[in-house]
Amino acid sequence: MSHGLLWLPLLLAFVLLAALGWLERRRQNLFRTWAEGSELAKLDGCGGARLKDGQLIWSSFEAGHFQDRGTFDVCKLELVELMALASGDAPLTNESQGRCRLRLVGKGVEMDVPFADADRARRWGEQLMARARCDL
Repeated sequence: MSHGLLWLPLLLAFVLLAALGWLERRRQNLFRTWAEGSELAKLDGCGGARLKDGQLIWSSFEAGHFQDRGTFDVCKLELVELMALASGDAPLTNESQGRCRLRLVGKGVEMDVPFADADRARRWGEQLMARARCDL
């Protein structure tokens, strides 16, 4: 009987990990459906983003679906800045890593898109600026 009680925490840990894995797989499948037909798409710990028909849309995953948080017209894009996620208006250096946000500026509008990885945010900024130049 005591041996069975020793295995009980391991069984609970296994069930918990299996449930978390199922939830992550569900989130990824919902993202694939949401991002279908997009020119650019990303999913990370900060949420999802997609570029489709010149519109950048970013969202967060809540209650089993993607909740849109904002949109930005890439044709109006004038400037992309890499900013710290939580420390106000502090721009990041090229060596910075970790969580950040892309500040999109254009036609008097500023929007922030959160990213879990600064390298990925830099690549997205470059690709968005390239697409904005191609649309001019």
